[in-house]
Amino acid sequence: MRDTDLFQAALGLSAPWVVSRSEFDADQKQLDLHIDFSPGSRFACASCGADGCPVHDARERQWRHLNFFQHKTVLHARVPRVSCEKCGVKQVVPSWARPGSGFTLLFEAFVLAMAKAMPVANVGDIIDEHDTRVWRVLDHYISRAVEALDLSAVTQIAADETSARRGHDYISLFVDIARRKVVFVADGKDAATVGAFATFLEKHGGKKENVTDASIDMGAAFIAGVKANFPNAKITFDKFHVVKLVNDAVDEVRRGEARNSDWIKGTRYLWLKNLQNLTDDEKTKLVELETANLDTMQAWQMRLNLQDLFKCPSVTSARKFLDRWHVWVETSDLKPMIKAARTIMAKADDILRSIASGISNGLLEAINGNVQAAKRKAKGYRSKHNLKLMVYLIAGGVLDQLPT
Repeated sequence: MRDTDLFQAALGLSAPWVVSRSEFDADQKQLDLHIDFSPGSRFACASCGADGCPVHDARERQWRHLNFFQHKTVLHARVPRVSCEKCGVKQVVPSWARPGSGFTLLFEAFVLAMAKAMPVANVGDIIDEHDTRVWRVLDHYISRAVEALDLSAVTQIAADETSARRGHDYISLFVDIARRKVVFVADGKDAATVGAFATFLEKHGGKKENVTDASIDMGAAFIAGVKANFPNAKITFDKFHVVKLVNDAVDEVRRGEARNSDWIKGTRYLWLKNLQNLTDDEKTKLVELETANLDTMQAWQMRLNLQDLFKCPSVTSARKFLDRWHVWVETSDLKPMIKAARTIMAKADDILRSIASGISNGLLEAINGNVQAAKRKAKGYRSKHNLKLMVYLIAGGVLDQLPT
């Protein structure tokens, strides 16, 4: 078999395309494959699909392809324009690449697969291309996939913010609970982000009136946004946000006590853990702290006890549990815990709803963890737009099928 026949078979080319010649530069470690078409060949019109259009002229183009063994491979081809009786002169789109790209479809699929698993800068190093070219590929496919989302079946949503970079700079993630996928990423974390999601939802076949449940944090912005945009949605405050609220109160008690007690210094992270997650050394330390009659110990026990609320079998039993817990906290003199307890009681109906519905932001907490892990591996992103692309890529399921 001739080398040109071998490469033509490997590339999957069919008439009128043929591999006319191949060149290998050992010094540059590059294989160049030249593709051409026979004189008199006719092509389909890219606009109307009419067959048998004659060639008007042709222009030389090139694309980066998958490596041949360890060697860079570049395809070169004369790409024709055809004369269509209906549409006029139109550019032919070769089967191995998309319009405007300097990479073949298979090479772009390879890039996308790697970008799911490693930072874009690392992908660029592996393929020996600047990472800006990789970002252009990601932007094209992810943006197109997001634009094609069908959200007509969305009825339950969850929303939460995650940091985009150091400082008060955030993006908000909106998840379709049924699909367990991020379907929208917005700048900021205010009520306007919920409005932007509502607009996006209706643009993609969904209806605001069909949303029956929204799992969010207890911030006023998200609450106002949901009430303004989703009139039929019942709000749920799930376990993660309730426990975070109380954790913050425990830490406030600890900070106040640390000013006057050497016992408590250096124990910040101890109080953020559950009992079963403590190391042997931490358990030993906890036994020592129990003898010191610390306010922080009492606040921590209140937090541990509250977590059992979400193990209650029914809303009725959970309500009784929460009332008893509230009385316990109110009779203490721990002002941060009392403040947190009063916030929880003011929102008790929306908190207890998670017990009946089973709706939780646990999925979003896991997604946030994956997003932050990807951000740390990449050592940050040059723009918030790039971060949003990565969220869609790793948590949106938008590219489950890669281009071929």
